[in-house]
Amino acid sequence: MTGAPATGTLEQALAHAARLLERDPALAIEQLDEILQVAADHPVALQLLAAARSLQGDLQGALDILLPLAQAQPNWAAVHVDLGLALGRCGRGQEAIQALRRAVALKPDLPQAWRALGDHLMAAGEQDAADAAYASHVRHSTNDPRLLTAAVALVENRIPEAEALLREHLKQAPTDVAAIRMFAEVAARLGRNEDALNLLERCLELAPSFQEARQNYALVLHRSNQPEQALAQLEHLLAADPEHLGNRNLKAVVLCRIGDYEPAIRIYADLLEHYPRHAKVWVSYGHALKTAGHTERAIAAYRRSLELEPSFGEVWWSLANLKTFRFSADELAAMRRQLARTDLAEDDRLHLEFAVGKALEDAGEYESSFRHYAQGNAIRRTQLHYSADDISARVRYIREHYTRDFFAARAGAGSAAPDPIFVVGLPRAGSTLIEQILSSHSQVEGTMELPEIISITRLLRMQGDADGAMPYHGALAALDADALRALGERYLAQTRIQRKTSAPLFIDKMPNNFMHIGLIHLMLPNAKIIDARRHPLACCFSAFKQHFARGQGFSYDLEDVGRYYRDYVALMAHFDAVLPGRIHRVVYERMVEDTEGEVRRLLDYCGLPFEASCLQFFQNPRPVRTASSEQVRQPIYREGVDHWRHYAAWLGPLASALGPLLGSYPEVPVME
Repeated sequence: MTGAPATGTLEQALAHAARLLERDPALAIEQLDEILQVAADHPVALQLLAAARSLQGDLQGALDILLPLAQAQPNWAAVHVDLGLALGRCGRGQEAIQALRRAVALKPDLPQAWRALGDHLMAAGEQDAADAAYASHVRHSTNDPRLLTAAVALVENRIPEAEALLREHLKQAPTDVAAIRMFAEVAARLGRNEDALNLLERCLELAPSFQEARQNYALVLHRSNQPEQALAQLEHLLAADPEHLGNRNLKAVVLCRIGDYEPAIRIYADLLEHYPRHAKVWVSYGHALKTAGHTERAIAAYRRSLELEPSFGEVWWSLANLKTFRFSADELAAMRRQLARTDLAEDDRLHLEFAVGKALEDAGEYESSFRHYAQGNAIRRTQLHYSADDISARVRYIREHYTRDFFAARAGAGSAAPDPIFVVGLPRAGSTLIEQILSSHSQVEGTMELPEIISITRLLRMQGDADGAMPYHGALAALDADALRALGERYLAQTRIQRKTSAPLFIDKMPNNFMHIGLIHLMLPNAKIIDARRHPLACCFSAFKQHFARGQGFSYDLEDVGRYYRDYVALMAHFDAVLPGRIHRVVYERMVEDTEGEVRRLLDYCGLPFEASCLQFFQNPRPVRTASSEQVRQPIYREGVDHWRHYAAWLGPLASALGPLLGSYPEVPVME
């Protein structure tokens, strides 16, 4: 017994207990128990007692104090911070977010609270809100006036001002790691990921234990399509703090990127123990389950998300996007109620329009269905900066410059590896079906729509003449045989993480790679290229009624999608002429009518022996990461070929844009 309350003032006793906390929590608890006998329910004593219990690992004991204390002291920020931290350590992440938000609302200059809040928001999939919380952490953890001004500018998204302030500061203090990290954040927000990576690498050279910078580094690596490197950084972080929920969430996201769905699913399931009422985590869980083929579990996850957030448009669309899912009358009515709201967020409205369009299509109400599809497309079109004229200009440039002589002069260049099979064309043209058929062969592995070709084009664009007409194409034309071989080897190295089996061949089915056939041929001359083609009205309308997550800006206007199809056909006809026999075309309707004959021709082109498993492709259990994932898990069905005819009355702008292509399909027209 210390007897402190009897020998000194209450304030002295509390100060003594506070000093005991770090070196001897058990003794601090004895002291505080005595204080509370004299001054029952004293708030400071209770706060210190909760801290002492927490230090001894008695988290539930700490919460038993903090929960009623926070209720009794609603405006005491420090208690809400302690409560948020304790809730987080107990796995009650959802409640931790609420407590920490309350704390920083009461007292914004709490860097520890902002950082913990950022960690929880990141774990819950709220990346934008997490970024804002981390920026506030930086703002409130610096005492340097110049850095403080820059941090405020960063929080308020005044990026040019933040950039200028940080640049000037780093001239005078080039090793200030906090400033370097902030400068990397500026670069990342401007889309200069390479600069951000270089800055964060420098930051970690100077301060290897700067975990916040390493977390930023892992995130930018992920966004820069470097999943292997991102995972290495995440493993480093998780070795130091295995229970860091934000880093575990990011690990799950990266694992999904490289096709490791089962471990990602386990991470999401665990996160939901901490955030059971967070709709976004349920959505991420549902996406991973869907892609891995656990359809019923995915539907259950999506429905749980909607119970928590009925206006969550992305979830309604995710159900519709299963293609084989059918909405009930009650679910359609629920979606319509959400659409009737005047306060619905634009992104939710956009997704709901597409979802209602699909529900009405399944019900045979085609005119009403088309109106909803058109409305969803109109919303999305206003968000994009797409120019059909720019695409046409690129296609003209490629047709003018990638000639027979151009390729003949570079014969023998590139990597000799035959590994990749590229499936190109427009989305919704049957590329996933081709991928599923080929990946059912023992010598072929399916992966996903790989972004590596796009990454290489960005690299070339940076190397090219910024003032030139087409910097990427100009840079490619200037490469010698060794450089082209190096590009091919780079592609193979970057895609290796996607390959999970010993199959010698693998598929890259990024459809938009048809714009980069020249690059593919030059750097990987032995790779196979397959063109997936479908009836122009069927293909284009299918793209129009599909809301893509990213990358298909042409698909949100009937005239745009028609022009894009025409440019695609013109470009493929050009490569047929200058690289005869190089590309194998699969016409979707022929595949439906004569599946075995078309499969045999496809395998012959790939140099593969026929295997009956390719005709049983719908039994292939591999993950499928596109909108057709559920459809290719069923046998081919004839009904889908002419489904667009239900909408023919409203497709006039599309037919006009397609022009003479409609009459020549499936033959390749002579293009001017």
